[in-house]
Amino acid sequence: MQQVSGMRFALVGAILIAISFGLARFAFGLFVPQIRADLALSANTIGTIAALPLISFVLISLVAPLVTKYFGARNTTVLSATFAVVGLALVSQARGPILLVIGVVACGICTGLMMPALTAAMQALVDRSIHGRVSSVMNAGTSIGVALSVPAVVLLVGAWRYAYFSFTLFAIVGVFLAWYLIPSVSRVRPSDAAPPPKITVRQSWRLFSLFLFAFAMGFIASAYWTFGPDLAINLGALSSQQSGWLWLALGVAGLGGAIISDLADRNNPAITHALMLMMLTTSLTLLAASPGQIYLAVFSAMIFGLAYMSLTGLYLMTAIRLLPGHLSVGPVLAFVACALGQAVGSPIIGLFVGKFGYADSFAMFAAAGIFISLLSPLYPGRTELESGAPEDESGLQAAYDYQLQNDEGEPLEMNTPEEAEQDELKLPDKSNKENQ
Repeated sequence: MQQVSGMRFALVGAILIAISFGLARFAFGLFVPQIRADLALSANTIGTIAALPLISFVLISLVAPLVTKYFGARNTTVLSATFAVVGLALVSQARGPILLVIGVVACGICTGLMMPALTAAMQALVDRSIHGRVSSVMNAGTSIGVALSVPAVVLLVGAWRYAYFSFTLFAIVGVFLAWYLIPSVSRVRPSDAAPPPKITVRQSWRLFSLFLFAFAMGFIASAYWTFGPDLAINLGALSSQQSGWLWLALGVAGLGGAIISDLADRNNPAITHALMLMMLTTSLTLLAASPGQIYLAVFSAMIFGLAYMSLTGLYLMTAIRLLPGHLSVGPVLAFVACALGQAVGSPIIGLFVGKFGYADSFAMFAAAGIFISLLSPLYPGRTELESGAPEDESGLQAAYDYQLQNDEGEPLEMNTPEEAEQDELKLPDKSNKENQ
């Protein structure tokens, strides 16, 4: 099967992630102040509603690999974008909490389907040695979507329904992009090829450790995602237009997460994890301490965006490395853990805000972040590289090998790193591989 440029696929994936994760999921926090005021919702209620798309995301993620398997990458991506259209349209027409709930749940289903579908297409089309890097770039598309939501706040002051209607138009474009740019492909696997390696006990423990770290980070980040702009407006007396600059700064700074997560994965993931989590904690503290200072508030958003996107990218790449041969499971695990943390954290921060106020609530979440950062030496970031194997034998390359042919036209398989080393001399060079 002919492979495509990793950069081209990453850019297409980043656009679709921007629509699904950026606009359909994370842009909601930017409009919480307007939605609360217009629909007369309490902090506890809005915190619960903010958790619903995360719950639907987790539930649909459990079956998303099967949906992708039976419907194909293109159809599943189109289905995901269609749920974004429906969800965003319903939110734009919400006159009460019921329609709002249905809309955000549909948006959560959209995000749950998108990444597994893109991952399936990536496995079939993109060179295996750069799967982790391509996934990291696609993950940064969330920042693009978050940044795109800002002009709607600035230009449509107080008109959150019109803003969500404009997001619906973007999602419609996403449907057509998915149909025309995501090929209807499946991974080529010889019938007699060995199955993916079984997950060992050691891998299971390290995966559980990764799950706990990702869950904790999602829990802590839920405070900023759900109530960041709301805090700036209600506690700092900033206008809706000024609060929009927070999300713009968050989105722009988050683009650097693709680079940092890649570098961290290759160098010292544990130290980078501790540093990024401390930065995330600092952003909460800084916003709660100086919400009325627009420059400090924007700076806190930059710190949060860079830290959050770096951490999610790092979790994604670590999951891929920890599960060689199970790329449909690794990315889902990382995103589910973060989403579960946010789903649990959103109603809790809403309850805390109603009982203790914004500043004390953010301070408590920041304290939890400091504690988790101290546990970063336990982060399972170097598992597959401890043996000193090069990248293409460490999980990003060894897992998904496709049927190749030698000069005589006979099929050549490479199922494990050991077999790959034995067959190295028989494999065609990279240029011939790309032409086949």
